[in-house]
Amino acid sequence: MDETAVEIRRLRDCISGLMSLFALPSLWDSRDPMAVLRTVLEILARMLDLDLAYARLDEGAVLPALELARSEHLPDIARRADEVGAVIEPWLLAQHPGVPYAVPNPFQQGELRVTHLWLGVRKEFGLVLAASRRPEFPSSTETLLLRVAVNQAVVELQRAQLATTRQRAEAAERLNDEIKAHNAYLRQETEEPWGEIVGRSKSLAQALTLVARVAPTNACVLVQGETGTGKELIAHAIHRLSRRRQYPFVRLNCAAIPTGLIEAELFGHEKGAFTGAVSKRIGRFELADKGTIFLDEVGEIPLELQAKLLRVLQEHEFERLGSTHTQKTDVRLIAASNRDLAQMVAARTFRDDLYYRLKVFPIETPPLRHRVDDIPVLAKHFLQVHARANNRSITTIAPESLAALSRYSWPGNVRELSNFIERCVILTQGATLEVPVGELKPRPDAEDASDESLERMERQHILRALEECNGVIAGPAGAAARLGMKRTSLQYRMQKLGIARR
Repeated sequence: MDETAVEIRRLRDCISGLMSLFALPSLWDSRDPMAVLRTVLEILARMLDLDLAYARLDEGAVLPALELARSEHLPDIARRADEVGAVIEPWLLAQHPGVPYAVPNPFQQGELRVTHLWLGVRKEFGLVLAASRRPEFPSSTETLLLRVAVNQAVVELQRAQLATTRQRAEAAERLNDEIKAHNAYLRQETEEPWGEIVGRSKSLAQALTLVARVAPTNACVLVQGETGTGKELIAHAIHRLSRRRQYPFVRLNCAAIPTGLIEAELFGHEKGAFTGAVSKRIGRFELADKGTIFLDEVGEIPLELQAKLLRVLQEHEFERLGSTHTQKTDVRLIAASNRDLAQMVAARTFRDDLYYRLKVFPIETPPLRHRVDDIPVLAKHFLQVHARANNRSITTIAPESLAALSRYSWPGNVRELSNFIERCVILTQGATLEVPVGELKPRPDAEDASDESLERMERQHILRALEECNGVIAGPAGAAARLGMKRTSLQYRMQKLGIARR
């Protein structure tokens, strides 16, 4: 009867121990390997009344092995794990795992009964060792509990290893995505035929002076001007003259992006953040880190998104759509708009605090009608560009064609002039550009629609050229060369317009 009671008690203790061990995974959720081994040793030492519980985990040749020790009778053993590891090494070489053996107690008098098990199928991965001064250690129940505990630890360690591998793979994939995105933008930058800002008029020179002043700073720049006046070229010039020139110049035309997608384009999104977000996307602010971001048509940004843009400018941080992780960024913002932002502020369609934050340093790009002196130079420049692109041998523009180009008001500004010259290049058969002068008619709503106003513009244009050339007509530095005309043609126009030579 007494033996039956003892067996029942042993069975009860075994079941209780097994239930405790099977509950271990709930304690290990998202724990690191050290926490897993520490929990196993503490439970085994207490449950089996061990004089020594030791665990070692080898994570590879690069990292040092993790060693832990616990004891129910030696309080300071936890601080001596590396010493325990050195002591037990000869035991491991001489004995087989799972087979009990006796060794001299290195910490007290007498002997220790010891057994150890590998953490996994390879001994190089690690082990768990249990030791007691009790002669009957380990009993069959204790052996069972020890095996269950080690198996539970192995499963959790493998799960942690898989999670670590998955995290490293995801991190590598994120890094690869970022590198690809950066390379795409850099490749676009190197392949983009930016060319140069062409012209020498006073209004353009004033704008370029401001560019040179602001470029070395980190100030926000607001470039305003009519469509086609070269706002993006001004922005790129600021970037090339800045200390950030070795980092990306990232562009976004806010008017070309659907309203609902502007936030994702600017700040990026996580996979599944919205319908159609099948993968993670890096936003323009993240891509432009350390560099410059250029937001064209900034007035098209929805009012509800402007607060988030203001936060990036002030706090230099944001969150991707679908993420709670705050991203840091260091960018220089250049914004552009052909709309009157001050009027939009008055109409409450643009935030006043964002407007003043953007307008730290405003630059106005002059319309082409205020750069009449630059039209012949621009026309010749675009002739070279488009003739080369279309593999055409067109070398000159007739003086009367240049005069007609200079008289036109160009409501579409430099972009319209470039497109017009490109079409002329395509239509031209010989070496001299064929310009359909009849198409260069002022619009009905143009300010100077009459012949009289055209003559007045031509007269002012010639007078300005004469003034800049100190009255010299002929020669490479003369007004005729600047206007792209023959000397005799210029003298004829001067006589017709009543311009006396000084």
